[in-house]
Amino acid sequence: MKTVHLDDDQKSGHITPADGNVFADLGFSPKQAKVMLKQADARIAKSQKLKKDAAIAIAQWMQSEKLTQVAASEILDVSRPRVSDLVNAKLNRFSLDTLVTMLLRTGKTVELVVR
Repeated sequence: MKTVHLDDDQKSGHITPADGNVFADLGFSPKQAKVMLKQADARIAKSQKLKKDAAIAIAQWMQSEKLTQVAASEILDVSRPRVSDLVNAKLNRFSLDTLVTMLLRTGKTVELVVR
């Protein structure tokens, strides 16, 4: 059996358990941490909705064009398993940027509105 030696900077003498709010863990006041967590959760929810909407649009495009996953993968320039992940809504495996690129390859127009 091989012995692993950790460098000093990889050792931890103390681990503080998380309480479920990273902002509280970082030392913000409970009130401020609660507000910051709510704002972060809202941003994440918006991003997830954008990803879901993009994935649905791609899946609908595949269906309307009667494309197999193999045919779609060639047009989208991704592997067939990536198309399977998309169709099966495994969206944690995709960045929004990747989904936008795939949408553009379908011939769709993508608009980004920043407010």
